[in-house]
Amino acid sequence: MLQTRFAIAAAALLAFALPASAQFAPPPAKPIAPKATAPSPRAASCHNGASFDRFLADVKSQAVAAGVSQRTISEASPYLVYDQGIVNRDRGQRVFGQLFTEFAGRMAAPYRMQNGQQHIKHHAAAFARAEKEYGVPPAVIAAFWGLESDFGVNMGNLPTLKSLVSLAYDCRRSEMFVNETIAALKIIDRGDLTPDEMVGSWAGELGQTQFLPVHYVNYAVDYDGDGRRDLLRSEDDVIGSTANYIANGLKWRRGEPWLEEIKVPQNLPWDQTDLTVQQPRSKWAQLGVTYPDGRPLPNDNLAASVLLPMGRNGPAFMAYANFAAYTEWNNSLIYSTTAGYLATRIAGAAPMRKPAQPVAQLPFNELKQLQQLLVQVGFNVGKVDGVLGQQSRAAVKAMQIKYGLPADSWPTAELLARMRGGTAQAQPAGMVR
Repeated sequence: MLQTRFAIAAAALLAFALPASAQFAPPPAKPIAPKATAPSPRAASCHNGASFDRFLADVKSQAVAAGVSQRTISEASPYLVYDQGIVNRDRGQRVFGQLFTEFAGRMAAPYRMQNGQQHIKHHAAAFARAEKEYGVPPAVIAAFWGLESDFGVNMGNLPTLKSLVSLAYDCRRSEMFVNETIAALKIIDRGDLTPDEMVGSWAGELGQTQFLPVHYVNYAVDYDGDGRRDLLRSEDDVIGSTANYIANGLKWRRGEPWLEEIKVPQNLPWDQTDLTVQQPRSKWAQLGVTYPDGRPLPNDNLAASVLLPMGRNGPAFMAYANFAAYTEWNNSLIYSTTAGYLATRIAGAAPMRKPAQPVAQLPFNELKQLQQLLVQVGFNVGKVDGVLGQQSRAAVKAMQIKYGLPADSWPTAELLARMRGGTAQAQPAGMVR
C-alpha cells in the first residue's frame, strides 16, 4: 500500500477540535453536481499535452476495461469535472510542523479519549465482533475513528469525484489518482454509494475513517447486513471495515502491543533510539529503560524500538512491531505517534509525563536552513520545507554522530551552529539518506 496513505487529509485535523458533546455523526450533506474550473497551463504537461476532456475520456476507457459499467460512467459524469482549487490546496498543503506534545495535547485530548470509550460501549457488539474476526483491539479502531473525523462529525463536504479527477489530471501524483478515480467508480458500480453521496475531503478520502477509494474497494465490509458497504453512515460498517484494513492492509499482529510510554536514562546509547533499530525488551531493560513509574520492563525477547519524537529530553515510547501499522496509515511521525498514544489512552493508560523542562525547537526558518545545509553535504531530506520529516531526522542523526553529539535525531541550535561553521565535509555516497 502507499505509505502516503492519509498524509494529506490528516493535515486538515489541524483545523478542528470539537467539544465533548460532539459524539454522533449527522448524515453528510449531498452536494449539487460541481462546476468545472479551467486547468492551469502546466496541468497537461505529463499527458502529452492532452486537454482535460481527452484525459478524462481515457480514464473512462480505463474504468470500463476494469469492469465499470457504462451506466455508472453516465451517472458519474456530471461529477467528473476539473477544479483547479483542489490542485492548489494539494500543492499548498503544510503538514505537521508542531511539537509532538502540542499536537498530541490537542488531538489526543481527554474529551476525545472519553468519546472513544463511549463509542466502544455504544457499539460493543460490533467492536467485539471486529476484535474476534480481525484481532484489532477496539481502542485502536476508536483512536483512528476519532482522529480522522471525530467519529463522523467532520468528514469533509466536497464532491469526491471532482477532487479525485482533478488530482489525477495534475502531474504530481497522476497515476495514483487515476487509480483512485477508477476505484471510486467501482464503489458506485457495486451499489455502495451513489455519485451524489460521495462527499469527503479535498484529497478524495471517504467516510468516518477517511478511506481512499482503493482501500474502500479492497477493505470495506458490510457489517450491518444491509447489502451496502457504507462508511459514511453505518457505524458498524466503519468499525468492521477499519478493523479489516488495519489487520489485512496494515498487517496488524493479533495480541501484541503497539506503543507504551517509557522512561529513558541519560546515558542511553542515543544512536540506537530509532524505529529502524529493534532490540528485545530484556536488552532495553539492561540499558536502564523502565516504565515511567520506575517499574522494570518485562525480561523477554519481544522486539521493540525506542521512539523519541522530540529527542532525548521529550516524551519516550517503546514502539512495537504493530506501530508500523500507524506509520503506514500516516507517515507523519507526529500523527502516527499521536494515534498510537490516543489508542493507549482509550485502552486505559495514564497520560504521558510532561518533559521536566521545555524542549527547545528550532524556529521554522532555522530548521529550513538546517535542511539546506544537510542537502549541501549530500543528504536527501525530501522537500526543504522547515518540517522535520523522517528523512530529515535520519540526516540529523547521521550528522550528530559525526560531530559526537547525542544522536537522538532532534535538531538543535548546537548542530545548526556546527554546520553553519562549515566544518562538515561532503558525505561519501554510502552516507546519503
